[in-house]
Amino acid sequence: MNAIHIQYYKTSIGDLILGCFQDRLCMLDFRYRKMRNTVDKRIKQGLNADFIEQDHGILQKTRQRIDEYLSAQRKQFDIPILMVGSDFQKQVWQQLMRVSYGQTASYSDLAKRINNEKAVRAVASANGANSIALIIPCHRIIESNGGLGGYGGGLSVKKRLLKIEA
Repeated sequence: MNAIHIQYYKTSIGDLILGCFQDRLCMLDFRYRKMRNTVDKRIKQGLNADFIEQDHGILQKTRQRIDEYLSAQRKQFDIPILMVGSDFQKQVWQQLMRVSYGQTASYSDLAKRINNEKAVRAVASANGANSIALIIPCHRIIESNGGLGGYGGGLSVKKRLLKIEA
């Protein structure tokens, strides 16, 4: 069985779980989010691998980059990532990565960017399934009416992240 190296990391925005597979980050997520089991299962099945709590160079680098980001010292991440999900989810996540630091977009904007204006709910669902928070910046996606929408780390964390980037 292949191994996904994981580590837990306490930060100012909560407890995170970091995971890497074959030298690429596949998880930077909130440890206690509601969808934890669903996300973990998707990643394990998608990579035909199991979690092993063991540190790795990519995880060390990721912890350093998270600290820099949370202290407003970093605007972009330089960590190699591995997206694990459906083709549709990956398409949405690719578009999420085009939403610049300090900017926001709506679920509707994202649906338009993938040339599927009617897929707003599916886009919101893919956004919620994102397992690489901060790097795939789902916190930058808000409702068309200006509402915050949801967030795996909770709305107070989403507000803090948007404030860091403001």
